[in-house]
Amino acid sequence: MTDVLIINARLIDPASGLDAMGGLLVRDGRILDVGPALGRPDGVEVVDAGGAVLCPGLVDMRAELGEPGGEYRETIASAAQAAAAGGITTLAALPNSELAIDDPSLVRLLRARGEETGSLTILPYAAVTRGCAGKELAELGLLREAGAVAFTDGARAIGSAHMMRLALAYAAQWGARVVQHPEEPALAGSGVATQGELATRLGLPGIPAAAEAMMVWRDIRLARMTGGAVHFAHVSTAEALALIRAAKADGAAVTCDTAPPYFDLNETAIGDFRTYAKLSPPLRAEADRMAVAAGLADGTIDAVASDHQPRDADDKRLPFAQAAAGGTGLATLLAVTLVQVHGGGLPLMRALEMLTVAPARLLGCGAGTLARGAAADLCLFELEYGWRVEAGAMPGKAQNTPFDGRALEGRVIGTWHGGRRVFG
Repeated sequence: MTDVLIINARLIDPASGLDAMGGLLVRDGRILDVGPALGRPDGVEVVDAGGAVLCPGLVDMRAELGEPGGEYRETIASAAQAAAAGGITTLAALPNSELAIDDPSLVRLLRARGEETGSLTILPYAAVTRGCAGKELAELGLLREAGAVAFTDGARAIGSAHMMRLALAYAAQWGARVVQHPEEPALAGSGVATQGELATRLGLPGIPAAAEAMMVWRDIRLARMTGGAVHFAHVSTAEALALIRAAKADGAAVTCDTAPPYFDLNETAIGDFRTYAKLSPPLRAEADRMAVAAGLADGTIDAVASDHQPRDADDKRLPFAQAAAGGTGLATLLAVTLVQVHGGGLPLMRALEMLTVAPARLLGCGAGTLARGAAADLCLFELEYGWRVEAGAMPGKAQNTPFDGRALEGRVIGTWHGGRRVFG
């Protein structure tokens, strides 16, 4: 493998606090040196960044993949293509695929399939319950030994308090988190939009925003009871964030993430039954969107994840109530997060922290850093480059983006995985 020297880059490494102009030298797939004044060894391939930002490859801690079983929606190869275009080099895959990841052999398969792409490290979540059905606890110990980074039923809430208590207690023995989709199932029922004036006007069955906070409150209590660690995914309401903020202040083992739709869009994005904006949890009121943005800035929210959910066009070409929930997010993860930076709500260092080292630490992996000796997983992006999201022209197979037509600033121009350039 040829040595690579990236010069004239704005180096930003949230893990160390580095923010300086300089260069980075890659040898044998690892970072050999980084800093403001590097020599130029003989035989090195030189890449001139032209002042663009060079940061660690993004770590996406929540993404659904079509494979195994849903290749008509997306393959691992097409997801890897979209991830590379978005600067993502490490991805934690949810287990609620059509063939649920509830067997150790499937955990090992996902890791191997990630290696086969050559551009993406896949870290599998394992199911908490068999088939993600919520009825019988999976073999958590064996799944952890096989390489599962945490346990979750993905887009399905663990509705039984008894099951959640068992999961937290057992996962704690293996030093793992339980990741919860925080939505009280009985209260959510068959709702498809946030309960309120808009849902009523459109004639859509509503989900009370309180369904999220109720589940968060319950599971914080169970985490304290068991000594387990709970992580709340795609938090989207002010009330839930207030509970998480208070629990953290009280020393509870509680963490959370959110996804770009919940700080960039509100419920009005569903417009006149726009199914690309049908998500789970549903888009919220503007006050909740503002609360999520505030949670990013004050540290209540630990990480930003893509919450990537690929859907086939036929899944979305249905009446709103029948259409599948979910939106793609790999290629837009960075740029939509940067909206908060350009708007003055977030420092760039904090935004990149929530996309790199913070999720890496939550997942217990060594990614997300520009430290010497670390794997050369890198993302090079132009901070102020303007572009527009266009469904149908996105990288990868899935095109169901809730940001269709959105003008953004910030474009990935280079991605390296293990020292090899995989995009740009």
